Amino acid sequence: MKPIAARIVEIIRTENLAVGTHLPAQMLADRLRVSRQPVNDALGRLCEEGILYREPNRGYFLAKVPLQPVPALAQSDIVTAVYFRIAEDRLSGKLPDEFTESMLKQRYQLTATQLSDVLGRIAQEGWAEKKPGYGWTFSSMLTSSESLVQSYRLRLAVEPAALLEPGYRLEPQALERCKGAEFHLLEGGIENDTPDQLHDRGVRFHETLVEASGNPFFIDTIKRVNRVRRLLSYRSMMDRSRYKQHCKQHLHILELLERERNEEASEAMAEHLRITVKNITKIRKLLDKA
Repeated sequence: MKPIAARIVEIIRTENLAVGTHLPAQMLADRLRVSRQPVNDALGRLCEEGILYREPNRGYFLAKVPLQPVPALAQSDIVTAVYFRIAEDRLSGKLPDEFTESMLKQRYQLTATQLSDVLGRIAQEGWAEKKPGYGWTFSSMLTSSESLVQSYRLRLAVEPAALLEPGYRLEPQALERCKGAEFHLLEGGIENDTPDQLHDRGVRFHETLVEASGNPFFIDTIKRVNRVRRLLSYRSMMDRSRYKQHCKQHLHILELLERERNEEASEAMAEHLRITVKNITKIRKLLDKA
């Protein structure tokens, strides 16, 4: 799927929008069937490219009708495609624990700018880091279905307990954001969102609920687990049949928290994670393929 910024450019061009046209984030989110956050990110990107301009408290407006393709957006397409190729090659054992920039550049036929962008994204997401002096090393990541199940057993011990912390409070705005993300998936996002969008939606849901506990030890633990499961999470999205069930379970947990029925929400979270573990066992061959 094209990046959201490129899809916004298509709307501008196909509808012959005039310079000065207001581009409301919510309207675009509804039209593209995504949440507002990735739309806002895309609008900011287009502003950086000079295609839009921003007025404080009013939003984004069309500064110029863009040429097609926009070089910077085409660059983003290439970087995203190579990013997922590297992720799959790493899981499949085709890449060594340590590597050099020149090796990646040659293997994936990248320009220096593309290489910098893809390594920047990988480093930011925590699954590779630059070695002191020369070269890179892949971080220790989950690479088998059994290790993923083990991570869920840890989450099963932590997340339900976080919902029972004294003083637990999920802010109304955070609750509504979580609800909106689930409804977006049920309305088409399951089929249309990219793997990283799906992964980040799940991460935001679980981290938001744990952060509301106010317990920094719970929060740090969940964030660490989420970082190391990213690659297997991407591969598991080749089978999205379970996501509708996940969304409904998430919404049920949110409803219980909204009504301050935290003990029931904790039980529902535990059941949700147990069901997820069962689902993982059903796709072991997919996760462990070489």
